[in-house]
Amino acid sequence: MAPVVNIDLWEGRDTETKEKIIKGVTKVFTDMGVPATAVTVILREIPKDNWGSAGEQASKTCKR
Repeated sequence: MAPVVNIDLWEGRDTETKEKIIKGVTKVFTDMGVPATAVTVILREIPKDNWGSAGEQASKTCKR
């Protein structure tokens, strides 16, 4: 079965950073012998207003 990796992250990363994430995750699987062509990585960008932890919106508690 081909791996599909879903990653939820805050929106705002540039294209180069997203490319590094995708390549890095793919490398984990290729190091285990899975062909890169079999690996799918899906990045889902979520606004900080739509992300909460400990009862607070990330937009109010995380300034990065």
